[in-house]
Amino acid sequence: MKKTLLIILICLSFTCSANTRVVKNTTQPALTNKTLVRKQTDTTKTTLIIEEKAPETILKEAPVQKKEVLEITAPIKRIDTVKSTPKISKEPKKVSKTLLHQPWNALLKKYVSKDGNINYKGFKQDRAFRLYLKTLSTNMPDQNWSKNEKLAYWLNVYNAFTIKLITNNYPLKSIKEIKKPWDLRFFKLGSKWYTLNDVEHRILRKMKDPRIHFGINCASFSCPPLLNKAFTSKNVNSELEKLAISFINDPKRNKITANTIELSKIFLWFAKDFKYNGTLVSFLNKYSKITINPNAQKSYMDYNWNLNE
Repeated sequence: MKKTLLIILICLSFTCSANTRVVKNTTQPALTNKTLVRKQTDTTKTTLIIEEKAPETILKEAPVQKKEVLEITAPIKRIDTVKSTPKISKEPKKVSKTLLHQPWNALLKKYVSKDGNINYKGFKQDRAFRLYLKTLSTNMPDQNWSKNEKLAYWLNVYNAFTIKLITNNYPLKSIKEIKKPWDLRFFKLGSKWYTLNDVEHRILRKMKDPRIHFGINCASFSCPPLLNKAFTSKNVNSELEKLAISFINDPKRNKITANTIELSKIFLWFAKDFKYNGTLVSFLNKYSKITINPNAQKSYMDYNWNLNE
């Protein structure tokens, strides 16, 4: 009986040991699987972190690409602007010397009476007048121009810009209401700014033709009346001759007898210009309808500076 119990106990002992080893062997793989799962999880997390950095790289590059596009397109806009500029340019083109003063001729016919009275308001409102002034600026005389072409150009410049000076200050009763009107540097020809004194004293008078004083108008009643046609190289000599005759024999501006002469102050202010080839009386006798004695008594009339309109 005792032996039988001992044998049973021994069998039970072996059975327990076997079960324990089985349990141990079964548990070890489970732990290994769990570890693998953790490793896989860790690996997955690492992969996700790497993937999350990828968009950051793209975002950093995106502004660079956008700038490159702007840098490429910006010059195109500038090129388009440059191309369109000539279309809106209003600068007058070069014109031939024969056509240069045609617009001025039309304006004088329109706004100046035969007696030389000027419609300054009409000039002020006329766009063709402004365009003609710009044309004068871009078509200055050069060394290839003849003396008559230069003379006609500068006579027209003086008269046109005198009218411009009045229209700049209009309405007014006299040019002398403007402070130092002949010394104002208000108009540009080519690259240089001019005054009316520049044109009269430094250009026209140096041509040594005293008749220029009958061709330029100072916007006043006592001035020689403004010719209502433009000077050109073809007509400048003949027109100055007519103006000299007309002015000298005009009783409103000069009173002439054989022995007494009451003259415009133009002959006083510019006496030197009328004595290039003799005396003042000898010059006057070239145009006067009454022959003046060399020893005639001489005086000068008051000058009327009222606006000639």
